[in-house]
Amino acid sequence: MASRTVRARLDARSEADLELLLRAGGSESEVVRAALAEAAARRRRRSSVRAEVARLAADPDDRRAREAALSDLDELEAPWPS
Repeated sequence: MASRTVRARLDARSEADLELLLRAGGSESEVVRAALAEAAARRRRRSSVRAEVARLAADPDDRRAREAALSDLDELEAPWPS
């Protein structure tokens, strides 16, 4: 894939964040690429967790197992004092 130049107008917070990343070493291009890669990886992880939760919520066997476990926990719960 060909290189692509991206321009961004930074606000004060973004400028401070960029300075922090630059202090760790590397050029602006390198730290921006690393930050983009880290943000994309976080988003992919969150998406995969959401998909897994949706899959489990739709699974009748998993729902029954979850309800049974919660019922077992209810039985172990100490009564509230009066």
